[in-house]
Amino acid sequence: MKQLIVTADDFGAAPEVNDAVEEAHRSGILTAASLMVTGNAVENAVARAKAMPTLGIGLHIVLVEGRPALPPEQLPDLVDGSGQFRTDMVRTAIGIFTKPAARAQLRREVEAQFARFAATGLPLDHVNAHKHFHLHPTIASTILSVGTRYGMKAIRAPIEPRGVLKAIEPATDGFDIARPWALLVRARMRAAGLLVPDQLFGLAWSGALDTNRLRGLIERLPDGLTEIYVHPATGAYPGSAPGYAYAGELAALTDDLVGNRARRDDVALGRFADFVSEGRSNAAHPHLGRL
Repeated sequence: MKQLIVTADDFGAAPEVNDAVEEAHRSGILTAASLMVTGNAVENAVARAKAMPTLGIGLHIVLVEGRPALPPEQLPDLVDGSGQFRTDMVRTAIGIFTKPAARAQLRREVEAQFARFAATGLPLDHVNAHKHFHLHPTIASTILSVGTRYGMKAIRAPIEPRGVLKAIEPATDGFDIARPWALLVRARMRAAGLLVPDQLFGLAWSGALDTNRLRGLIERLPDGLTEIYVHPATGAYPGSAPGYAYAGELAALTDDLVGNRARRDDVALGRFADFVSEGRSNAAHPHLGRL
């Protein structure tokens, strides 16, 4: 039994994202969404999530290119002059690694974001970080320390089998500079008893996971637990990434042929919570493909 989770990131960022998440879950194959607790449309996202109990809602921790949960004056080493998180991930990463004050600020902010999620009353399906910033060892340690106190049971490790992509589009770049860090995160989180998918798709084609590519991925799902992450929206919105085909990803998630292939007998389609079994990703759930 191949196992599949399909996750939308940036839930709560804008009404256009929230509309797409709801449509992709109700009419497509989306099974999970990662909530930005400081997003511009977070209240609307929470209300929609409560009306869709079969959608697994996780925490999308934002530490770059976004708004903090704490007052900016409490995070001088993490924010810029506008009070937003910095856009320079390298500078932020170095500061967190070298400055005790930055590490203390990081911990307080991560705690605040987990607390905001808990305040929604939604079950915590999974955790990940915006721009995969949890690959930073200090950020990973902080999330693990804080998250386990808030019931965190599953987390993402962005490990993408590029051979599968090249089978679909031979010209796809096969090099992934972050892979060693992702492997370390997966090993560390699994050692702590968390569920971590065996592989993930969506990195190389981020913002461009169209219908043909999604069909190709589902036809070639590797064994084990796979997460496909996407960025659906009904269109561009303030703060959206230039060049992302948001509506194209929504169309792929709701494509009839994609749905038929994802719900075939040898695929269990579900949320992270559906695959949590003592921190392992090998539990079989033959009923989940009917979600």
